[in-house]
Amino acid sequence: MIALTLPGVYAPQDDTALLAETLREEAPPPRARVLDVGTGSGALALAAARQGAEVTAVDVSRRAVWTTRLNAWLTRLPVQIRRGDLFGPVHGRRYDVILANPPYVPAPDTGHGPRGRSRAWDAGHDGRLLLDRICWGAPALLRPGGVLLVVQSALSDPERTLGLLRGADLKAAVVRRRWIDFGPVLRSREEWLRRRGLLAPSAEKEELVVIRAERPC
Repeated sequence: MIALTLPGVYAPQDDTALLAETLREEAPPPRARVLDVGTGSGALALAAARQGAEVTAVDVSRRAVWTTRLNAWLTRLPVQIRRGDLFGPVHGRRYDVILANPPYVPAPDTGHGPRGRSRAWDAGHDGRLLLDRICWGAPALLRPGGVLLVVQSALSDPERTLGLLRGADLKAAVVRRRWIDFGPVLRSREEWLRRRGLLAPSAEKEELVVIRAERPC
């Protein structure tokens, strides 16, 4: 999906592909304003740009920002790229589509937040370190009829995501699901997840879901 990913930047994986498929089905109109928050390598931002959208990509990581800039340059696709924490760099703007593939893997408490490469996947004891903030912040950035598409693991409580978005008066539902093999991160903490009851004793795959939330016109 992407030709270049700098060291320390989240490489596109199954969750990226799942969200990209959902974006293609969403088919935003030409020149729709799209925000890709936590862009990583820029894969989703570039996918939106290929569909003719006016795209802004945001990431807190300098390496991610440089990776997205390089990939936009290599593909000759117009993407506006900003560095900052979630919605901070685009405060006050409105979008037709917001894309989010945030860190969502539950992680043992280490006494400090995620550091280094683990910032791309570790998301606190319940996996919701950024998911909750997205649910709280995204509704105000959607135009009437605008759509939020967010991908997460079933381990990080999709029902809470749905509840928060519906509580913000958005129409929210799970629109896509996919079971995938455990990756290296999940395998490394499989026993911890089972002890916490987040992973069933017999589970051998992880379920990913895409949630679509629409702001009424």
